[in-house]
Amino acid sequence: MTATPGGSALEEFADQMRVLQRECAWKREQTHTSLIPYVREEAEEVVEAIESGDPAALCDELGDLLLQVVIHAVIAEEAGEFTLDDVARGVIAKMERRNPHVFGDAVATDVAEVMELWNAAKAAEKAEKADTSEGPDRTS
Repeated sequence: MTATPGGSALEEFADQMRVLQRECAWKREQTHTSLIPYVREEAEEVVEAIESGDPAALCDELGDLLLQVVIHAVIAEEAGEFTLDDVARGVIAKMERRNPHVFGDAVATDVAEVMELWNAAKAAEKAEKADTSEGPDRTS
């Protein structure tokens, strides 16, 4: 594998997908909804590659799944909804919240404690989303 001069391969791939989205009639017509079957198919193929124990197959299938992530991000970018960087920033923040034993001052010495912290963070996120989706507090 070789490094991409002046930038990451992921950036290069995102740029390539933007060109394809503009220049390829099929890709230009795709929507998040129309791509659902492909996301499912590629995720299942990743599982099959993992189960096969073949690292080359897994690498290939992860690339196909990454294509799905990037094309969805490019579609959203063009609609002014979010960017690939937003997706990456979101998952970075999520990993920091859900792993306070690594990125914070929580302590976890075994897998059970790690899972307890993860599940507590996930529950807090879900509760926060529910609170913000209900709108302003209207107590009397």
